[in-house]
Amino acid sequence: MFDWILDVITSAGYLGLVALMFLENLFPPIPSELIMPLAGFLAARGEMDPVLVVLTGTLGSVLGALPWYWVGRRFGRDRLDRLVERHGVWLTMEPCDVARAHDWFRRRGWRAVLFGRLVPAVRTLISVPAGLARMRLLPFLALTTAGSLAWVTVLTGAGYLLQDQYQRVEAVVNPVSTAVVAGILLLYVWRVGTRLARG
Repeated sequence: MFDWILDVITSAGYLGLVALMFLENLFPPIPSELIMPLAGFLAARGEMDPVLVVLTGTLGSVLGALPWYWVGRRFGRDRLDRLVERHGVWLTMEPCDVARAHDWFRRRGWRAVLFGRLVPAVRTLISVPAGLARMRLLPFLALTTAGSLAWVTVLTGAGYLLQDQYQRVEAVVNPVSTAVVAGILLLYVWRVGTRLARG
């Protein structure tokens, strides 16, 4: 995958960077933890402008968040309620849980969107509850842009400073991503198990 990412950036430049960051949000195995440090390394070598790298990386990330936002919006609260009524055990939710989560997101959802963009694995999916809660598009875009800008800047800066050792960024961030996903899966299995045990 490394060679492919390098080929896309070197052949398509900033447009390729936008495309990669867009796809990274739709297909998480394409890691921003490798894309942006690599672009930062190329900027350190003078092959790209670091400011344009950050801006185009952020643009791709924001564009990639929009399809998930629209998925949440199109699915809607009513469909979610019906889904939970039918399959609540496997979703580890009850209708009252949906109502509580919906109320919480209404009150504090901006924090979830902003800081969720900084958390590996979560950053891809946080757009769905924003859409389900029908968060207005402009605030969603503003928060997503702010969070994405911070994430992209950190990764680009790390690649710029580490230069030819930029792959160390992925080596540090990937275990964190794996731990987050593993924690979510373990929590899911525990919740399903306890609900099945209760009958």
